[in-house]
Amino acid sequence: MKKKIKAVIMAGGFGTRIQPLTYSLPKPMLPIVNIPMMEHVLKKLKATGIDEVVILLYYMPHVIKNHFEDGSKWGVKIHYVLPDGDYGTAGAVGFAREFLDTTFMIVSGDLVTDFDFTNILDYHFRKRSTLTITLTSVENPLQFGVVIVNEEGEIEKFLEKPSWGEVFSDTINTGIYVIEPQVLDFIPKEEQFDFAKDLFPLLMEKGITLYGYTARGYWRDVGNPDSYREVHDDILHEHLDFPLPGKKIDYPEGMLHLMGKAEIPKDVEIIDNVVVDEGVTIGKGVRLHNVVIGKNTTVGAHTKLRNCIIWHDVQIGRKCFFDNAVICNEVKIGDMVEAKAGAIIAEGTRIGKLAKIEQDVTIWPNKEIEPAAIVTNNVIWGTKYKNALFSHGIITGKSNIEISCEVACRIGEAFGSQLPKGSFVAIGRDYEEAPRMLKRAFAGGLLSTGINIVDLKAIPPSVLRFNIGQDPKMSGGAYFRQSYLDPSDVEIILFDETGLRLHIDLAKKVEKAFFKEEFRRTDYKAIGGLEDNVIFYDEAMERYMERIKETIDHKIIKGAEFRVAVDLMHGIAKDIYPTILTELQIENITLNAYYNKLKLANTHHLEKESKHDLAKIVPSLQLNAGFLVYPHGQRLTIISDDGHILDKVEALVIILTLMEMDAKAKGTKYRVFLPSWAPDMMDEKFERLMIKRGRYHNFKASTFSKFDLIATVDGNFAFTEFAFHRDAIFASLKIMELLSAYDIKLSQIEKETTHFSYHICKVPCPQSKKGKIMRKFIKYAKNKKHSTLEGVKIWEDDTDWILMIPDQYSEHLNLYIQAKDQESCWNIHDKYRKLIEEWLG
Repeated sequence: MKKKIKAVIMAGGFGTRIQPLTYSLPKPMLPIVNIPMMEHVLKKLKATGIDEVVILLYYMPHVIKNHFEDGSKWGVKIHYVLPDGDYGTAGAVGFAREFLDTTFMIVSGDLVTDFDFTNILDYHFRKRSTLTITLTSVENPLQFGVVIVNEEGEIEKFLEKPSWGEVFSDTINTGIYVIEPQVLDFIPKEEQFDFAKDLFPLLMEKGITLYGYTARGYWRDVGNPDSYREVHDDILHEHLDFPLPGKKIDYPEGMLHLMGKAEIPKDVEIIDNVVVDEGVTIGKGVRLHNVVIGKNTTVGAHTKLRNCIIWHDVQIGRKCFFDNAVICNEVKIGDMVEAKAGAIIAEGTRIGKLAKIEQDVTIWPNKEIEPAAIVTNNVIWGTKYKNALFSHGIITGKSNIEISCEVACRIGEAFGSQLPKGSFVAIGRDYEEAPRMLKRAFAGGLLSTGINIVDLKAIPPSVLRFNIGQDPKMSGGAYFRQSYLDPSDVEIILFDETGLRLHIDLAKKVEKAFFKEEFRRTDYKAIGGLEDNVIFYDEAMERYMERIKETIDHKIIKGAEFRVAVDLMHGIAKDIYPTILTELQIENITLNAYYNKLKLANTHHLEKESKHDLAKIVPSLQLNAGFLVYPHGQRLTIISDDGHILDKVEALVIILTLMEMDAKAKGTKYRVFLPSWAPDMMDEKFERLMIKRGRYHNFKASTFSKFDLIATVDGNFAFTEFAFHRDAIFASLKIMELLSAYDIKLSQIEKETTHFSYHICKVPCPQSKKGKIMRKFIKYAKNKKHSTLEGVKIWEDDTDWILMIPDQYSEHLNLYIQAKDQESCWNIHDKYRKLIEEWLG
């Protein structure tokens, strides 16, 4: 390599996903076989012939500077660059432009790889490329940018950190780039600017060809505790070209790699590869099997360690047993302590003798575990390590176990720290004890950050959200409820100032603050105030009801002598829906309008029972309709006047039909948003509806305002004339209004509807195979009509299609099938299930 090449090491990440290992270390400084991860990267760059390196800092910069100093120890010259804010990946590189006057290679400081960097550079120069992205194939592409290249190596499509529904390949961007200095001209100064989201699309738009080099070998982004353990397992089992440090000493069953002076008795058993740093003392009769031990660590006699990573200054007592554990700095462990596979013990922890730690338990820093304690859950978070708070926009966990009062308080602190001091937040809950308890703990966290609280106590979430959106002084909200699916789970939902769930950008800030414990601490004079007067509750309910009266033409409903049966399923809507029906003078029969804890403990049986009752009551009393309002007051099931329980597709089609009639009568058009998986066979009959389908998540109020109806295929409807959030109470009243206005029965609409088959199912698929299945689906779809808007949708003919979207949170593929009849539907189902089984191998 004749040309002068420089390198940039990205070392500014917070390491949130790998907590608590990054409690006092930036992620690039985590030890890999006792050497900081970034040091391995630096040595690799030096071996490639690069001797001038820029290190981009941000989080804990002093730790990195103190270790590497000027770089002379490694034969390189180091320039440190510390941006004054978070400017994104490309924006941060822009701060180093004064040093980058030649071709430069960008490498993350938090990866382990045996790629040949020389081959990457040679490819870049051979292609005369302006920017080359190094690619590889991985089992789970969600945390990376997914890439498609043509036969010439030119990048055709790129998507950064997709959801499973967006994945179109298992070939990903490794974050290793070779860049010519003129590219820096496209990076704005002191602005948020990312490589994947901003720079790459801009260069492609300007007609600059980006090349992708598919590297052979091992590559792993060390992004979470599991990957940290796995990379050590790969190194110790020699699955990659990665020389182990230290002097090699043969043992009958393995190899000891000794990095300095250590006390190791002759009877110590060494199996496979064991790395021991200087100052280590090993007791008699110890057994070490694929273990890394850091400096100045003591291991007591007759202790057994298997597949463990031990950091420095650790004390482990006698007759202990640890399997697949990570033990961080300055941990003290008493005698006869046992830990099953997967334990993470963060720094400064003290564990008393005879303690037992169950599988996959994480103990956060500086905790005290009493002697003989049995630790079955994480000391801070979860029965299994979680690296994210939100799932489907909701924080969910076992009441008082995964979500304890301490956790709820920290969530309140994390949320409040993102809002302006002195802001107002409205909070509410359902009737259960756990939501009540956790709401109070959450409130304490909010108050500590200088946030004022309006506590609306037990209130329907739709009423809470409506009031947040209507009250200009509100900066957000939170709702606490028992899970409809599992009574032992509690759900916490955070809202922005419009009453919508937090946008992903704000949710990530809350997550980062939660895991890093970076909370705003206010002076005692600035602690927030708590307003929980019953007047606020009454005002919130009244404001909601008045808006319904203004929006719903109840005179039409009354004039049509509309009669309805409603089952409230013992839910929170009982406090307002009967009152609304009375004030609108709608003749009704209301069932289960009282709280019943036992019934709510078995909601599946309750749902079945309620549907059965309404299906009998409605036709026998010649009512116009029946409505099943689910316990949280947001989801709806409709029963026709003839007693037919409408499935979710039938309900959607009927509501669209009613909106079509309304639009025609008023000489207008309505805009409707449906998710990508919604059926479309009925679209042609809706001349007055402009239906758009797309990815149904992460909407902002500005997006909602473009539509008149936003619906799913699971009984949730948001009529934006009233509010942007789903609301079963308003949706049912709107249906009554439209049926009355056009003097039509549900059974009549149902008879005139084009019937077709629509089926949803889940197919088991390991997380590691999802990327492969996506790639197989796309390859299979190549010569067919298909779409990759979300997942892969393949048309079998003009009307029949299948959509496959890998589940974001579980080891399943979601299949959505539309067909002209049931036989065709099952034929498609059987065909693709067989293909999936073949592709899974």
